[in-house]
Amino acid sequence: MAYSPEIREAAKRLYLKRWTPDEIRLDLKLPSNRIIYYWADKYGWRDLLREEEVDEAIARRIVLLTDIQDKSGNQIKELDMLINQHVRLKKQRMEAERSALNEGNSFGSTNANKGGNSKINPTADNNVGEGNKRKGRKKKNDVSHLTADDFGPWYASLFEYQKKMHENLHQRIRNILKSRQIGATYYFAGEAFEQAVLTGDPQIFLSASRSQAEVFRSYIIAIAHEFFEIELTGNPIVLNTAHGAAELRFLSTNSKTAQSYHGHVYVDEYFWIGKFDVLNKLASAMATHSNWRKTYFSTPSTKAHPAYPFWTGDHWRKGKPEREEVEFPTFDQMRDGGRVCPDKQWRYVVTIEDALAGGCELFDIDELRDEYNGDDFANLFMCIFVDDADSVFKFSDLEKCMVEAARWQDYKPAAPRPFGNREVWLGYDPSRTRDNATLVVVAPGEKKGEKFRVLEKHYWRGMNFSHHVAEIQKIYAKYRVTYIGVDTTGIGAGVFDSISTLYPREATAIHYSVGSKTRLVLKMIDVIEGGRIEWDAGHKDIAMSCLSIRRTVTDSGGAITFKASRDNVTGHADVFFAIAHAVINEPLNYEHKRTSSWAMQH
Repeated sequence: MAYSPEIREAAKRLYLKRWTPDEIRLDLKLPSNRIIYYWADKYGWRDLLREEEVDEAIARRIVLLTDIQDKSGNQIKELDMLINQHVRLKKQRMEAERSALNEGNSFGSTNANKGGNSKINPTADNNVGEGNKRKGRKKKNDVSHLTADDFGPWYASLFEYQKKMHENLHQRIRNILKSRQIGATYYFAGEAFEQAVLTGDPQIFLSASRSQAEVFRSYIIAIAHEFFEIELTGNPIVLNTAHGAAELRFLSTNSKTAQSYHGHVYVDEYFWIGKFDVLNKLASAMATHSNWRKTYFSTPSTKAHPAYPFWTGDHWRKGKPEREEVEFPTFDQMRDGGRVCPDKQWRYVVTIEDALAGGCELFDIDELRDEYNGDDFANLFMCIFVDDADSVFKFSDLEKCMVEAARWQDYKPAAPRPFGNREVWLGYDPSRTRDNATLVVVAPGEKKGEKFRVLEKHYWRGMNFSHHVAEIQKIYAKYRVTYIGVDTTGIGAGVFDSISTLYPREATAIHYSVGSKTRLVLKMIDVIEGGRIEWDAGHKDIAMSCLSIRRTVTDSGGAITFKASRDNVTGHADVFFAIAHAVINEPLNYEHKRTSSWAMQH
């Protein structure tokens, strides 16, 4: 029996969404599931599924590890390994595509450096291996033999929207609003390496935290190794190019020495960095000369962020009446290949739909729409800013909580006992809609005026509560835990039963009701608006989790309560409640000390 291409394509989509052959047969009203197995073998659907699973798992883990401040040695090694694997997959995919096309297509594009006249010919043979074998080359980080042609394989690994960013290298200011996980870090790391090699110009990455900035360094090292068989070392990375020494620096916005450097500046996730005016002045000072360019790129946060007028052009209009009526390109126009705006910035929007149209097929948009509610999907994937007017929390209060965790001198994450003998509180929150859970490690203040600090956060997948308990035991082995608050909903009930047996004095069950939820949120309002809690600036998900909390009324309409998105956004909504489950151990009237003193007798 012959089947139409439409039926086969529908079956493929369901297969890649992990439907079973029987489920596909029933949905499409096919006479047998054998045809599904046949198509999966013939058209390589199983390989596609495995590839997507690997890419998705790597991407999620990279995001999680990137968010950890002051990573341990093992975490740094794991992150480097994952980045190397990600780059290797990109190269393998590029080689497979070129092989399928018999290397017959031209991927050429203008490589606009500061002079605007360099060209890339990605179809040229890669002569890196030959260059590496030149006799007598013993200089550290020697890339002087590389030419524009050698970057062809890397360029061919890019998606169309990444190539569009590359085509606009000649713009002095690029301002890019993007969806989550579309490969921006990979692209800008490669671009900066390419431009440093071809021009000798210094490249500077500014991120909210040092750990975030270091991810770019790891990608650059991986790209150099995978595509050019070159081992880069040093921090900063100093390249020996045909144009002289070229530095690649990776800085946090709190770096005291940042203002002393000059070069092309990349500002990462700038909608999640506090004190944007100070940041923008710093970036402008580093790229004062007309030959330096500035690149801003970020996922959107909230309209209340001080960078929002910078994106909309209102910052440019301010104080200039003649500019008030000047119109900027529309959102859709900026999605359509980007536009140079009246303030001379090139703005570009890349939503997840644009990424898919540009060749990135590593996600299923329909599945993501099912997984997230409308507001979360719009913010995370469609580049829509959150209007925090309806939120319990204001971004201006949250940004005061975002700090550079490296300044916590008493916290050594790589040590066997990261916080010495000081006490910590734990908060555990199981998701109500997905099979994952969140745990946070919070340090309470010992002295008057000392703030809470979120030291660690963990996301665990799967419904095996025994695994979660085993992971919690590892936390107990590292810290002096004096309290753990556990939401007993769903999988939480199994976790609490085990934890209360292992640690009966520390374990506290949290049973949700209108009253208990209100108490949790009021406590978080107290510590956030009072400026009594801190977390690393790289933990963007904590701020988004707080912004998701809204006031509402009970079903009966008789009482004010709170609601929040409880979807699976790598702990996006759940981390707020996990923190709340920890800090609630402090009474609402915290001016009165806790009466229990047993914890001090450990």
